[in-house]
Amino acid sequence: HVQLVESGGGSVQVGGSLRLSCVASGDIIGRYCMGWFRQIPDKEREGVAAIYQSGTIYYSDSVKGRFNISLDKSKNIMYLQMDSLKPEDTAMYYCRVESPAWTSLRLWVAYQPRLPPNHWGQGTQVTVS
Repeated sequence: HVQLVESGGGSVQVGGSLRLSCVASGDIIGRYCMGWFRQIPDKEREGVAAIYQSGTIYYSDSVKGRFNISLDKSKNIMYLQMDSLKPEDTAMYYCRVESPAWTSLRLWVAYQPRLPPNHWGQGTQVTVS
């Protein structure tokens, strides 16, 4: 069983930057993918970005060109570099890992918000004002 811990959130001004980290403890066997999701109160969780261990990447349209997802496979850490932050990026950010990975990263991202709360970690809060 893999445990995920998110960190790196904070409060920044519009146009600022933050880098989120997601540390996966435990062995991730085989082909896998990881992703970032976010949620604001009373709204459904939404996918932000995801990455296969092979390097294939998915971004939601709302963050494309501003956010950059990366993976340090040697340390089992996933990062999300967030630049040009906007007030609408304010949310709690969560990460997920899937092994074995789905064949479609886009479909995996679309499905994750359906998972119940006990499938998610503590998250890290990002506030942009």
